[in-house]
Amino acid sequence: MIRSRLRARLFSTASTSAKPTVSRARISSVVFFTSTGLLTASYFLWPSKYRGSPTFVHKPLSPSYFVPVTVTENSPAGPNLTVLTLSIPPDSRAVDKHPTSFDPVWSIFIKDDDIQVERPYTPLHGMDEHGNIKLWIKKYPRGEVGRWLHTKQPGDTIEIRGPLKTFPFYDKTWDEVVMISGGTGFSPFHQLLFRRLLQDNVVDNTRFTLLHASRSPAELPPPPLLQPLLDFAALHPERLRIRLFVDNKADIQAPDSVSGHLEAGRIDKSSIARLLDLSDGSRTWASWIGNLWAKGQGTEAVDVRRKNVLVLICGPEPMVAAIAGPYGRNYSQGAVGGALAELGFGAGQVWKL
Repeated sequence: MIRSRLRARLFSTASTSAKPTVSRARISSVVFFTSTGLLTASYFLWPSKYRGSPTFVHKPLSPSYFVPVTVTENSPAGPNLTVLTLSIPPDSRAVDKHPTSFDPVWSIFIKDDDIQVERPYTPLHGMDEHGNIKLWIKKYPRGEVGRWLHTKQPGDTIEIRGPLKTFPFYDKTWDEVVMISGGTGFSPFHQLLFRRLLQDNVVDNTRFTLLHASRSPAELPPPPLLQPLLDFAALHPERLRIRLFVDNKADIQAPDSVSGHLEAGRIDKSSIARLLDLSDGSRTWASWIGNLWAKGQGTEAVDVRRKNVLVLICGPEPMVAAIAGPYGRNYSQGAVGGALAELGFGAGQVWKL
């Protein structure tokens, strides 16, 4: 997914307003994000020779050179959207150095041979046992590589390098993981959820929440990607919650299995607060009475901000800026801003992909 950028998003250690106390979980998260940001920076911002990297056949995948792969399917999946399937040759399916490189979340670079430009994309499922990877690609008017990939047909050859780590996810690290995506920014979160919940079924106490926005129902993730997640969420609501947003529900009728998770509007401060059971600062008699009742019954929910929480966001830059604050210089993480800052999330809790 081209918006899941591998352009070294450094994590900013700039904090929000000081709190009276800081939990150990918050401290460990800050240390984790800081070290992750520094490692990512040293890898991606170091002077790179990769743009002129050679191409090798019969060699394992590597970030340092390109490997030719074959297009096996190009399936339209919405307006200006397609799912492209690539087949990795058997002798290239290993990784040259690090066996954990295929752990979520990772991406690849694809080179447009016509103009010698490369762009990053995130495989939806990772790589399967047959060496196939699937990419959900949008064609933008000024997106050279995306337009080029949309023209590819079965049997065509393209060149990739990777895998490269977009975000290193570790099991049993967070109590809550909130994923906010727009458009094809869904791809890294699908990779993570597919690997951890649908494929490996990793058992821990982490609860995932996915908030995804598309312009219309027709531009939502394709049913073969979305439906298995909705089915899992229905069976295991304590492990996965999903809410989908579109600008206008009336454009195209959504399937019944999707419509129950769908609402018109955008992901903003109010919707995030509502879906995470947070106060957005507004007070009503109903909410005051509800909170008072929950306290009296001993059923008051623990504020997610007081847990070891991770909020990941991936989508168009205006969306990222509105929800989590703009990126910093050279696409570093920058300070946490936007709706998440207004809701009290801070450094060590938010990561912009």
